[in-house]
Amino acid sequence: MLEGLIDRFGDGAVLMMAGALVGLIFGAAAQHSRFCLRAASIEVATGGFGPRLSIWLIAFSAGVMAVQGMIAFGVLDVTEARQLAATGSMSGAIIGGLMFGAGMILARGCASRLLVLSATGNLRAIVTGLVLTLVAQSALRGVLVPVREALGALWLVPGGEARNILSHLGMGSGLAAAIAALVLLAGLWLAHARGVRPSHAIAGVFVGLAVAFGWLATYLIAQSSFEVVAISSVTFTGPSADTLMGLVNSTSLPLGFGVGLVPGVFVGAGGMAIATREWKIERFGPDTPMERYLVGAALMGFGSMLAGGCAVGAGMSGGAVFALTAWVAVFCMWIGAMATHLVMGGGAARVATT
Repeated sequence: MLEGLIDRFGDGAVLMMAGALVGLIFGAAAQHSRFCLRAASIEVATGGFGPRLSIWLIAFSAGVMAVQGMIAFGVLDVTEARQLAATGSMSGAIIGGLMFGAGMILARGCASRLLVLSATGNLRAIVTGLVLTLVAQSALRGVLVPVREALGALWLVPGGEARNILSHLGMGSGLAAAIAALVLLAGLWLAHARGVRPSHAIAGVFVGLAVAFGWLATYLIAQSSFEVVAISSVTFTGPSADTLMGLVNSTSLPLGFGVGLVPGVFVGAGGMAIATREWKIERFGPDTPMERYLVGAALMGFGSMLAGGCAVGAGMSGGAVFALTAWVAVFCMWIGAMATHLVMGGGAARVATT
């Protein structure tokens, strides 16, 4: 069936359709579950293990369990994925992760959360997301490239086993999936103990499963195609930058997974917000100063390109395949976010996203 679709529509179109489907699932689930790394990090920084942390644990562990389970059963092979096969930057993961974490606090949401909120009528998220995307594009292909490359070259790690945490630990995918399943159960218990609605917890599971489905879809397409197709999953800054620049600079977009992913997330989140009557216009106000959001957007845009991904691209997709730099990056995102929140004098009550 997949070969027939590729023969009829081409690799790019099939990848775009897969990205759109994954995006629809991710967007709807992320909106309903309130999935947000920033909110989870604030709970931990203020000494609480609350509902937002439980949702993040559920989503992360569900993604790891599904991806490693498929690898253990021979359904998926991610050894050729960029996060594992290519040379990585530890310095980029550390510096970029810290910058991204600080930016999350200032902008009151990470890259994925801003995209989800944009679909619910949040004008602050739209403006912040556009600035984030422009800075990311500048760091990827523009004037900030020399700075990014210089910082990234400070500490490199070769691709292959050196970049695979499971290889360092001597652990198989089956055991990794089993441990993730235990963490998932702990997250579900925490969600129940903190009064999280069952539908929100289930939606959190689907956030993780969307990441796993992204890996599986691109892998199956790569296996069925005669062309070289990169294996990847959900990430936002790179695809958002490519999509925006393609719309601005070209009459047509090169089709691919990311081109379908971004609008898919937007439609999924917007549809869920409308269905649950949560769609409403939100603007900047006295308590939401624009300059703070713009600084946060710039930090996240550059930080994500330096770290090799955003809170989802590195933290979820890269974390699910146990890429060393991805785990370092998401750890530094947590540290950067918690430190920034505490330095700014944030309290336990200020958890709400953008």
